[in-house]
Amino acid sequence: MARTYVITGAASGIGKATADLLRGQGHAVIGVDLRDADITADLTTAHGRAGLADAVREKAPDGIDAVLAVAGLAHPIPATVAVNYFGMVATLENLRPLLAGSPAPRAAGVSSMASLMEGDAALVDAMVAHDEDAALARAAVLAEDEATGQQIYASTKIAFARWIRTHAATKDWAGASIPLNAVAPGIIRTPMTQDMIASKEAEEQLLQLVPMPLNGVAEPVVVARLLAWLTSEENTHLCGQVVFVDGGSDAVIRGDATW
Repeated sequence: MARTYVITGAASGIGKATADLLRGQGHAVIGVDLRDADITADLTTAHGRAGLADAVREKAPDGIDAVLAVAGLAHPIPATVAVNYFGMVATLENLRPLLAGSPAPRAAGVSSMASLMEGDAALVDAMVAHDEDAALARAAVLAEDEATGQQIYASTKIAFARWIRTHAATKDWAGASIPLNAVAPGIIRTPMTQDMIASKEAEEQLLQLVPMPLNGVAEPVVVARLLAWLTSEENTHLCGQVVFVDGGSDAVIRGDATW
């Protein structure tokens, strides 16, 4: 049966690959991005986030079946915090009521294997406390130094993974029969990573830092396939999981530490 999906970050990278995949399967997709999308929205701002639900409601007055929060930034700047955590959480929370009429509502977001890297505790705590002013202020301090600025991206992905874990099993999500999960990609060939893997030498150097023993750097459709399943009718019981689709990075870095 055809379903209606909302995908943020749908103009490029993983979001576009997911939108293309789902449309190819006969589903309706409402793409959201800064440009080249069905809905244009700036998720760095409270205004942009608040307007997203109204815009989706206009496009889909009968409701939607799934929300995929994919939009993100990787720059060592405060805006990365605004999009990757506050924008992603707002997307999921604000669109959750529009899932109420679906016979199989689903939701998913994007973390990263960078959530295994070093983050900034103060920044993570501010995000988890949902204190955007404090989080942006802390990110601005970190951004002043190249070394600490690199912790901003990892911190957003750590915080978002923690949000998924603490909210998925609550009455608003699991209690409403909405599986809420996230994916954690490794290095994916997208506009976000193109400079980092511009040459074979650069790619190999990056893989020393981010080991991906299973087939190396992945194409966006690899993550899209997982997102499509997580938000499909088939997924009835996966709840609160951050699924690493990273060519083995998680296994190499953490080993059996989870247990």
